[in-house]
Amino acid sequence: MYQRAKAILCALILWLMILGEALAAIGWLAARGAKVLGSEGKAGLGGFLTAPATQIRVFRVLRAVLPNIAISKVVMKCYGNTGTAVVTRRCDVLDVLNRNEEFEVVYGPRMRKLTGGENFFLGMQPGWDYTRDTSAMRLAAQRTDVLGIVAPRARKLATEIVAESGGRIDLPVDLGLMIPWDMTEHYFGVGGQRELMESWTTTLFWYLFEDLPADPALDARAMKDAGMLRDYLDGAIAARKASGEPWGHVILDRCLALQSAGTPGMSDLGIRNNLLGLLIGAIPTISKACCLAMDELMNRPEALASAHRAAVRGDHAAVAQHIWEALRFNPHNPVVYRRATRDAWVARGTARQCRIKRGQIVFAATLSAMFDRHEIAAPNEFRTDRPWEDYIIWGYGMHECFGAAINAAVIPEILTPLLAQKNLRRAPGDAGQVDGGGTPHPQHFHLDFDV
Repeated sequence: MYQRAKAILCALILWLMILGEALAAIGWLAARGAKVLGSEGKAGLGGFLTAPATQIRVFRVLRAVLPNIAISKVVMKCYGNTGTAVVTRRCDVLDVLNRNEEFEVVYGPRMRKLTGGENFFLGMQPGWDYTRDTSAMRLAAQRTDVLGIVAPRARKLATEIVAESGGRIDLPVDLGLMIPWDMTEHYFGVGGQRELMESWTTTLFWYLFEDLPADPALDARAMKDAGMLRDYLDGAIAARKASGEPWGHVILDRCLALQSAGTPGMSDLGIRNNLLGLLIGAIPTISKACCLAMDELMNRPEALASAHRAAVRGDHAAVAQHIWEALRFNPHNPVVYRRATRDAWVARGTARQCRIKRGQIVFAATLSAMFDRHEIAAPNEFRTDRPWEDYIIWGYGMHECFGAAINAAVIPEILTPLLAQKNLRRAPGDAGQVDGGGTPHPQHFHLDFDV
């Protein structure tokens, strides 16, 4: 009886806390929204609504009063659907991302446009094609390479770049894009001309994952860039095969060695398409995550000072904890979307159950899941002692980012030498703010430090 009463009391206290936080969030949203309208008018609402601090509070309200929603309105235009659903509780978000047969990935049509006809495993449902391609690429991109090859080179380059910078770094240009591009050159084996590769992959990532309104101008740009990237990769594969040199450790060479051994999925076309997908996922993802994490740390002087001390003593694990926590508050993607293959229920049998109709897009709110007080301890605090399982930074389940292990190793290597600098700070004025240059990806972000 005592244990039951205690459980009821704890549940009541938790509910009251969640309700109180929701009411406070409503007050914050109303006050800040009115301030933005008063100073910037309707033009400022877009930036306000998409800001992570705003989204965190919107999800806080939804988790309390309407955790799962399904409506007939079509919000996403880039992939076919019949309506929209939003899932906010952590257990429900993970449930949706685990139920691949009922909630499918939707990227296939656009991925085929980029490759000229074939899919990439990120856009595939479970089956032979997915298993064939992911298995083959895991033979080519081996897990041991991360600490043996990729991370040491990233650390060396980042240290050299920061040391030679003279006290000012443009984070995406000098580090965030530069080091991932170097990885695609020296580890993937297909880096190509740096500025072109950075431009191509950023555009194509935007087109695949972030173009919700289906912008026709972006479509045209993506088709042009995809054609050039395909031509470049076809040429690189042909040239490497014609060279007659022994295969090395780079991914392209390993793919060609697997081709020679008759491995399924390793035709020239298969290699090209897999490399195209890896390139799109590597360069813009790492750069954006670096910038967002640093931007969040810059807004938190105590956390920045703590990260600085960890970097000075060379504690990469502690630096990484600061980065992941910063990305919890300022994530690369606040949602992951799927489409219902048939009528399905979320949280069936609970007070928050929601019926998702076939064809509806489901926005699984990973940002919300990382702040769900039901499962995350002290969710509104910036803490560096959280278990890795609390974070959903690179997706979840079968379609977690293929390069998640690389991201987890390389991003701290990129930022540690910078965080170790004395009096690290934003550059004065607009230069010290993240500038997307009209894209969803940081193009400039200047930071100063004492030398």
